[in-house]
Amino acid sequence: MPKVAIIDDDPDIVEANSILLESNGFTVVSAGTVDDAVELVNRESPDIIVLDVMMQEPDDGFYLANKFRRSGVTVPIIMLTSVSKAIGFNFGASELVPIEEFLEKPVPPAVLLDRIKFHLAQAKGGSHAGH
Repeated sequence: MPKVAIIDDDPDIVEANSILLESNGFTVVSAGTVDDAVELVNRESPDIIVLDVMMQEPDDGFYLANKFRRSGVTVPIIMLTSVSKAIGFNFGASELVPIEEFLEKPVPPAVLLDRIKFHLAQAKGGSHAGH
């Protein structure tokens, strides 16, 4: 069963996404702060990370994505954002933000599920499996 790490400071989003993913056969682990997220990913070695951009600070998600990559985390990262609505700027994955994909909040459950499955399949087929 693939393990999904949900990193978001909104307990309602964590709960809704956990129910969605667990009912579709995923194991879910979650964290709501930057420090907890770093510890969680190191401890749990998730297969994919769903990361909110804005937590305590507006750029926590960017900070974490870069921190994970620098520490050798290679699993796909999907970033959930309402930032482009807030600042009117649409940005994609790049060197600046080392993630696989941005999804605009609110993400329909079917879309989130589809993108998680897509990136897990890509990671299995296209790169080294395992951690």
